[in-house]
Amino acid sequence: MGKITGFLEFSRQGPRYRPVPVRLRDWHEVYQPQSDEEIAHQGARCMDCGIPFCMQGCPLGNRIPAFNDRVYNYQWGQAADQLFSTNNFPEFTGRLCPAPCESACVLGIASDPVTIERLEYEVAEHAFANGFEVSRPTPNESGRRVAVVGSGPAGLAAAAQLRSVGHAVAVFERSDAIGGLLRYGIPEYKMEKSVLDRRLDIMARDGIEFFAGVAIGAHGTSLEQLQSDFDVVLLAIGSTRPRLIPVPGAALEGVYPAMTYLEASNRAVNEGTIAAISARDLHVVILGGGDTGADCLGTVHRQGASSVTQIEIMDRPPDERTSDEPWPTMARLFKTTSAHDEGGERRFSTETLEFLGAPHVSSIVLQDHVTEEAVTVPADLVLIAAGFVGPELDDLGLNAEPFLSPRQTLAVGTDWRLANAGGSGPVFACGDAVRGQSLIVWAIAEGRSAASSIDAHLSGHASSLPAPVEPYSLSW
Repeated sequence: MGKITGFLEFSRQGPRYRPVPVRLRDWHEVYQPQSDEEIAHQGARCMDCGIPFCMQGCPLGNRIPAFNDRVYNYQWGQAADQLFSTNNFPEFTGRLCPAPCESACVLGIASDPVTIERLEYEVAEHAFANGFEVSRPTPNESGRRVAVVGSGPAGLAAAAQLRSVGHAVAVFERSDAIGGLLRYGIPEYKMEKSVLDRRLDIMARDGIEFFAGVAIGAHGTSLEQLQSDFDVVLLAIGSTRPRLIPVPGAALEGVYPAMTYLEASNRAVNEGTIAAISARDLHVVILGGGDTGADCLGTVHRQGASSVTQIEIMDRPPDERTSDEPWPTMARLFKTTSAHDEGGERRFSTETLEFLGAPHVSSIVLQDHVTEEAVTVPADLVLIAAGFVGPELDDLGLNAEPFLSPRQTLAVGTDWRLANAGGSGPVFACGDAVRGQSLIVWAIAEGRSAASSIDAHLSGHASSLPAPVEPYSLSW
């Protein structure tokens, strides 16, 4: 513990946002830099509790008190050693994770929790800036080959771990660029794609092969062919089937799943072109009050929408914990993101009844469950951010009972392996394809855990790789 009275002397202070009129003119990340002294003060707030509940709140088991202490003492290299030992990509989670660790922070019982997520970001960025080790070098070659299908955080984490113990790894991505939702689902203002490309360059340097634009399944390379060509196949294909809203008018032009819109926007930013689906000068309605809805909100602001309304069917969350969501659980609390600070209207307890227009949507009929009144609001563009219902499995031939959990995700055993997958080699699965739509930190944790099981299978003995979590869905 670097400073015994730090939690008494310093208040919580995260990075300040760039001014709204400034940041809406570009796609750069929204935060202003903090000084090393400011960062050290935040590290000093950590109490180094006897039982670090923050570590239990983190699916990766990050050694949070250890790197907080090193940050307080400006020992950036030692802080990086602690952080990268449990997290392959803290530069991602430090930007994108909703920080369940902070919900479990003991200081948060009676005060504001430590800024753990931002400290993670700072440790990672100091490591890159100072040339510290940010990946584990391969000691020797095992002679075994693993195919990873999907290049989101779960697949990339598994690939990095497997390569670190000497297995040859090839990552296959059906899209035209590597990264999964990190590439085309996360807006640039939340994570600039140079951060992703920096990491992919390191992974390629470490010997991981990447193959973009390669579909696995009925319309591309078959799963059976991968099983024949590789010793093991790992499916990290995510949960990409969107949950739609089956009401009259849902098929009108101008009504899109959120990810269809975000992908078009991200591609346009990357290419410096006008987005194929643009909100400029339009009245936009976003259906869904979660993080994906907020991502759409920040994006339509930057595209110059005339107005934007975000709709949530649930009641407005409370500002403080309720008795049924006690510490250290990750409570459902009212959340204001940078995108909400930029404008727009938020409506809670509101249900979508109908989309109006022909052939293009022009308005939406909503019902307020507080007043029970139906209202019609203009809507030239409707974005459905209502979550996802599972992985796409038809082309893989896995959309049948032996392979599915009751939640319509891939069913795996305690070793992350699919039962009765057929073919000439074993098939493993991890990430959202198994858990269902979840957090980036869970995806990385599951990728690391699946890699441990795969390494044990290939080597014939217990793996030296950590396995921080067990499969969420066990059905055989």
